[in-house]
Order: sequence, then C-alpha cells, then structure tokens
Amino acid sequence: MRIKVKWLAIFLVLGLVVAACGTSGEEESTTTEAETTATTEAAPTETTEAAPTETTEAEEMILTDVGVDLEAGTITVGLLSDLTGVFSALVQPVVTGYEAQVEAINAAGGINGLTIVLEIRDTGYSVDTHVQQYNEIKDSVVALGHSTGSPHTVAINQQLVEDNMFAVPLTWYSGWSDPALNANLVPHGTPYCIESMNVLGYLTDQNPDAATVAIASNAGDFGEDSAEGAKLAAEALGLEVVYDGQGKVNAADEATLAEVATAIVASGADIVWVTTSPGAYSGIYGQALAAGMTALWSGSFVAWNFGFLGPDSPIRDAIQRDWTFAYPIAPWSADNPGTNAARELIQAYDPEAPPYEYYLEGIVEAQLLEAILNAAYDSGDMTRAGVLAAAKSLESMSWDGLAPDQSFVGEPNDTVQRLVNIVKPSAADLEAGGSGLELIEANYTSDIAAAYQFDEACFDAGFGG
Repeated sequence: MRIKVKWLAIFLVLGLVVAACGTSGEEESTTTEAETTATTEAAPTETTEAAPTETTEAEEMILTDVGVDLEAGTITVGLLSDLTGVFSALVQPVVTGYEAQVEAINAAGGINGLTIVLEIRDTGYSVDTHVQQYNEIKDSVVALGHSTGSPHTVAINQQLVEDNMFAVPLTWYSGWSDPALNANLVPHGTPYCIESMNVLGYLTDQNPDAATVAIASNAGDFGEDSAEGAKLAAEALGLEVVYDGQGKVNAADEATLAEVATAIVASGADIVWVTTSPGAYSGIYGQALAAGMTALWSGSFVAWNFGFLGPDSPIRDAIQRDWTFAYPIAPWSADNPGTNAARELIQAYDPEAPPYEYYLEGIVEAQLLEAILNAAYDSGDMTRAGVLAAAKSLESMSWDGLAPDQSFVGEPNDTVQRLVNIVKPSAADLEAGGSGLELIEANYTSDIAAAYQFDEACFDAGFGG
C-alpha cells in the first residue's frame, strides 16, 4: 500500500498567499489549517508480507533479535510520520519518496536478499500519539527510518536507548549534536542555525553594502535555532541587528504577524531573516511589500512553497527578486546523478506526483537506511544494537549529489553538516516542469559556517539529555 499525497493540501497553502499583500489582517496567516486538511487513505499500520525464503549458511551466522526474520527473509523498519497533522503536506511526500526507494531496493535484491518491510504509523504530529505508536511497534522493528518532530523524537529518546534502537529524526535541530541526546539518533543534513550562517554569509558576499538585518522567528527549537544562527552570523559579519523578533512569530495569530511585519518595515533592514511556516511568511512578506519595503529576504527552507510563484500570487514577481535561501538537499531540477535518478524514480512510482523536494528527502532517508542495513549485514550483526553500531560507524555516506556527502563518525564539530544548496525562486523553472527553485550554487559553505566551532546546540530548547 502506498501513501498517496493529497496534492490539494499542498496547493491550498497558496490560498494563504493570495491575500498576503493586504495590510488589514484579512489574510490567513498560517499553513496549519490547510495542512491539517490533508488526509491519507493509509491504515494506521502498513505491513508487507514477504514469501518465506530458505536460510543460507551465511545467514545462519548473522546475529538477530528484533525486526529481522532470516527465515521469512524480512527486515522490518518503522516510520513514525505526521500523515494527518500540521506538517502532513510536507511529510506525506517524504513517506512516498521513502516507499519508492524501498521498493527499488527490494526489487534490486534488498539487503543481501532480505526484503525491507515498512511499518508506517501516523502520529498526527502529537507527542502523546508519537509515544503511543512507538510502544505499539517497538517489539517488531529493528530501527526507525524516521521520526517526525523534535519534541516528539525527544519523547521517545530514552526508550530508544533502552531498546538499543536508532532513529533518523525528521528535523534539523542543532541540538541533535548533543551527545546526551544523540546516542541513538542519526541526524542528517544541515542544522537550522548553520543554514542561517550559510545564507547570510552568501547574501553579504553578494551584497557587500548590506549593513543591517531584521530577524524574526517562531518560538521553539525550529524557529529559535534558526534565529540564533542568524544572530551569530550577524555578529561575525558585522551586521547590525535592527529588529530582534526571535520567538515573536505566532503563525496562528494574524495580529502578531502584522506586528512583526510593521516592526520589520520600521527597522529599514537591508536583509530580513524570517523563520516560520509558508503561510505566516507570506503574510509578513506581503505586508512589508504593501508598505513599500525593499530588502533582501530569506529564512529557513521550511518557509518555501512553490505556490508563491502561482499565476495568481501577488508576490510572484517580488519573491523572485528578493528571496535567496538554502536547501539541505538538491532542488528538484538539479542536474546531478543522484537527483536525476531520484526524480526518475518518483515519476515512475507515482506519475501524478508533482515536482516537490520533499519526495527527494524521503529518498535521501531511505538510501541512508540502506547503507546502514548493508553495513550491519556485512558485520554479521543485525540485532538492534548491531544495526545501531553500524549507523554510528558509517564513515562516509554519498548521495551522488542528491544531498551533500556526510560522515557519522567523530565529534559533533567534525560530523555536523555545513554544506547547503543555495537556491532562488524561479517561475521559469516552475513553468518548465520543475518545482520553482533554481539552483544557484551547490555544496556551498560560508566562511562563517566553515569556521564555526560546533560543540553544542545553537539554541537550547530545554530538551535536556
């Protein structure tokens, strides 16, 4: 069974953009309501039965405990995914990409003949449900292929330790660098705060006359990790922070969005860094445009939605002029072996799938899982502890350009991903069948990000160890 992305839920985000240029607060201000309408026809559990296979002499020497059945020829992996909650419009395509890649792995022989079976659970982006779903599947899976949300992943982290199981967090919080948190986590991609350093470094390199920056964000690990990175970058670059709105954006409150937009306009900043949802971002940006503000705009990649380039979008032209940001993976239209293969895989798996980078993120995660499982098999230990050890021993992971290469061995300062892909909105790319993102520079690292000593989270979200 496949997770079918509700395309309408993705496109409905555009309805939030249409009124974004008003100044009266009539615009809708958050993607939450639209994204919550996303539904999935998937049952709470997805399992795939594999035909029993004969156990070879080599397999008899492999250690197993939970989630790996040599006699049945299966490896069961869990996904704790937000399929119906506030981030479902993003996570559904991640899961679809994951399924497509796993199907391709199995078709090519699986993990030395063993078939990967996905146990997919919908958490609805609820911490309590996340914990409940974990407890329901923990005795049948060898690992968690991904876990949506930072507080959600933290809520099961101690159980992961007790169960000797690894999880890939579907979040880019810099706190995953904390050894007290990441013993059983395998984070990938560039943390939000390093992303900020990279983009602000790039913008000032390209615009040396820029002297001031306005910063605003959601409260919590996502928004404030990003905002802290922007402040660190501003200090290193000598930019004056003329508005500090860290944690002041409430995506569900139109009045708050208006206040933030007004403060940004009043600051007269040369660069504006805002980290929030697409709907809230378009509301703030649209009001600033209506007030006549012209600046360089950016923020975390999570704020992007290709609907900003729709033919009826009032910010279509301005956003192509103003916006520069970064992606932790290559954009849909990038021309490299990994992205080309991933794009072809998605198009074959679901011909109705629109160009959307979150499909590619699912493929990135599934390819990481494949490398870890192969390493565990080669070591002769496919117990949960053995698979965890294989994950933590992965010295080099290459995605052939789909995502920057990464090592998972060493101290946080050595393993943290510092590379991003610099992109700009492009209506021409969208009209040519792409996602609306033009790749400006692949595998970019600013001098600030490269030199930053990364020993702890940029923002302490209070998760503890």
